[in-house]
Amino acid sequence: MPKPKLSLSPVPEQETDVGGRLSGSESPSEVARSGAASQASADLSTWAAELQTETGKSHTCSTEDEEDDSTGESEDDQDEDEEWDTDLEIEELRKSHDSAGRGTYLHTCQTYGVIPISYFLRHMKDSELILTHHGLSPKAAKALSLSLTNNTSVVKLNLSDNWLGGEGTAAIAEMLKENCFISDVDLSENRSRVHGAKALSAALRANATLVTLKLRRGEAAQYLAEALATNHKLASLNLSHNRLGEAAGEVLGAAIAENVGLKELDLSWNCFRGQGAVAVAKGLGANIFLRVLDLAYNGFGNKGAAALGEALKVNNVLEELHVGNNCISLEGALSLAVGLKENRTLKSLRVPRNPIASKGCVGILKAVRANPGTVLEFLDFSEIVVKPDFVELCAAVQEVAPGLRIKHDGTTRLFRRDPAKVS
Repeated sequence: MPKPKLSLSPVPEQETDVGGRLSGSESPSEVARSGAASQASADLSTWAAELQTETGKSHTCSTEDEEDDSTGESEDDQDEDEEWDTDLEIEELRKSHDSAGRGTYLHTCQTYGVIPISYFLRHMKDSELILTHHGLSPKAAKALSLSLTNNTSVVKLNLSDNWLGGEGTAAIAEMLKENCFISDVDLSENRSRVHGAKALSAALRANATLVTLKLRRGEAAQYLAEALATNHKLASLNLSHNRLGEAAGEVLGAAIAENVGLKELDLSWNCFRGQGAVAVAKGLGANIFLRVLDLAYNGFGNKGAAALGEALKVNNVLEELHVGNNCISLEGALSLAVGLKENRTLKSLRVPRNPIASKGCVGILKAVRANPGTVLEFLDFSEIVVKPDFVELCAAVQEVAPGLRIKHDGTTRLFRRDPAKVS
């Protein structure tokens, strides 16, 4: 007998009401999973809140730690600074060493109540310092000299035309006793007078580096004579325009004879006459170092020219001689010619503006032609009226000595506008 077939009708769906009864579509396992998820979400929210609180605390701790670290670093830096204090002080001391004397100058200006020279402050480290026409007062000169005492940069100093006077010149002289770098000084037109000249004389006796000194219009340069007799370093000295006079010429003549250092000496415009001029010429004869001597615009006259002629006979070192405008006439020119016959070192002779006339020029030219050992290269007869025989002799002499240049004004009238001829 066949078995009865089972009914295959579906299971009726179960629903849940609002009170929480299960619907027919959700199983108990799904309900369990939903509850678990809700619990996990709540736990996650709680953990996040705790984490935020802990993060805030951590941030606060880290900030405090950073502050502690920065405080520690600053303390370490202070310790390091304290450890390096000695080296920094040494460096500051090195920087404070002012080789140019800037600090000294500013302080001294303040002490003396003078205005600092801005040009000096800008150029105090130059090798050549030019402070001309600044109208320096004696106090300003003192401030400047104190700064230059230890200056190691300046080697050439030009303070001409500043009206330093005796006191200001003396201050510069005191500086030159201590400074061992400056070798060239120009103190012209400062009216150094007796006080300044004596101070410079003392400085020259102590200074061993000064090579060139210019003291034009110093008005008391004869007081340097004593220093010239002992100073062996000074090579060039300019004492022009000092109106020294006859007595000073006698003193300087003796100093020139004893000096063993000068190579260039300018004594022009000094009113040397009579015995003063003769003494200077005799000093030249005894000197064995002088190469260039300028005696222009004095009053040597014929006596002085005769003494120069004798000096040229024995002097074997002089190369240039300038005796223009010295009231030398024909007699004096012929005396010079006697010395030129024997001289073997003179290369340049200038005799312009002297009343030696054409015969005097001819006499000098004949002496040169008669000297086989002459080395003369230049003769200056400017502003002297000459005759045709002189012009002819010039051509004859230059055939024998082709290297000789002769400057003259030809046979035209004196003071013509055309430039002088150079044969």
